[in-house]
Amino acid sequence: MYLFKNGRLFDGHTDHLLDGYEVLVEGKRIIEVSPTPIKSASATVIDLHGKSLLPGLIDAHFHCIAAHPDLSAIDDMPDSLLWQHARKFLEASLSRGFTTIRDAGGADYGLANAVDTGLISGPRLFYAGRALSQTGGHGDFRPFGATPALCACGLGVGRIARVADGVTEVRKAARDELRKGATQIKIMGSGGVASPSDPIWNIQYSEEEIRAVVWEAESWQKYVMAHAYTPEAITRCLEFGVRSIEHANLIDAPTAKLALEKGAFVVPTLSTYESLARREADLGFPTVSLEKLATVRDEGLSALDLLHTTGVKIGFGTDLLGSMHEDQLTEFEIRSRVLPPITILRQATSINAELLNKEGELGCIAPGAVADLIVVEGDPLTDIGLLSGQGEHISAVMKDGVLERNRM
Repeated sequence: MYLFKNGRLFDGHTDHLLDGYEVLVEGKRIIEVSPTPIKSASATVIDLHGKSLLPGLIDAHFHCIAAHPDLSAIDDMPDSLLWQHARKFLEASLSRGFTTIRDAGGADYGLANAVDTGLISGPRLFYAGRALSQTGGHGDFRPFGATPALCACGLGVGRIARVADGVTEVRKAARDELRKGATQIKIMGSGGVASPSDPIWNIQYSEEEIRAVVWEAESWQKYVMAHAYTPEAITRCLEFGVRSIEHANLIDAPTAKLALEKGAFVVPTLSTYESLARREADLGFPTVSLEKLATVRDEGLSALDLLHTTGVKIGFGTDLLGSMHEDQLTEFEIRSRVLPPITILRQATSINAELLNKEGELGCIAPGAVADLIVVEGDPLTDIGLLSGQGEHISAVMKDGVLERNRM
């Protein structure tokens, strides 16, 4: 049992920090939040000394097994090496204050279970399994010269994504990922930066295929997230029932309005483009991908501003690869160029919790909520730079009522 006192509180919803509130944690849950002193004879008191208490952060677009920026290289890595990269990424993410992540392709039941049982110290994991891609789509990382072997039974099944074409195949692929515990299904709805054969403007998957995947996900009371950059790709996904749009760098005003009308979420991932541009000489990223990067990078902030002005529910994601994972917290600074800090904090807490269908349970500080908390050395509403680097200004990280990091 822990009692937090003498600090400022952001509960995930308010537009300012609350002074004088105390928070009592018992087991994995918050049991009391009070503006007056809480009496408890058995609680360990954590004196915040004026620091800020926030809900644990949520990253809604993470890639646990993206061990290299060239995603085609991941398929050639031994499993034993790949999962050690995943362990390292998860441990570092938790240390930065992220207590929950949504994996957008690659993570599976085994990795989530390793976290849940304590074999790996990391954020709780909502995973899509392998993303679904059409042949030649954003999840098809085969080089141009690749041809099927004599036995093509495993053709197109990679670590991040699996190739499925036609209504029958996408239904089967979606059902297989749902069978394996996927908390949402991801599809590739447009061309992308990391894949070799599809231009950004390429439209992917037919109406019938997308609707089939949406039906399968909804039959499990789950949803579909879609990689999509252009207005046409985003519009199609929204019209066909997709709930979460990833990236959306090239979105326009009519499409943003449609997202609002549909009650959809859009998850920009701006840090990955800046990280790639800054590190391109050292990462060995394919030339074809670097050329596509320029197309989407410059439009990211304008898209974020448009989505905010329109009133669309904006999630917080990063989409980092390989050594770029260490730039996870830079998403705060990048967004602060067009958004106020309080808006970004809501995106990384309560809005992402709603996206995960965990509203009131994650991303907030309230009685009954999971005890995911971080302590920040100062006021992040006046200095968003306190959420930067590798969490140097984060004094404590609590997940499920356990202090995973404590420098108090």
